[in-house]
Amino acid sequence: MQTIKKNQKIFDMGEQKKLVRPIEGGKVGGVCAAFANYFDIDVTLVRVVCALGILLTCLTGILAYIIMMIVIPKAEN
Repeated sequence: MQTIKKNQKIFDMGEQKKLVRPIEGGKVGGVCAAFANYFDIDVTLVRVVCALGILLTCLTGILAYIIMMIVIPKAEN
């Protein structure tokens, strides 16, 4: 198994990340929490960007959010 050290974090190259909606930590469907977990960033930042995206696209971003709620699977226990 290959490991890479980047910015003082060790990444295991054998481990696959999956985009799943978490059971806990999500507010509305868990879509923002799913992206925050996947990209390893703060969920508040993702929520702010999502809210700005919805406002700047004249609320059509809500449709994209609903589609992501349907498409992204929920995490298993």
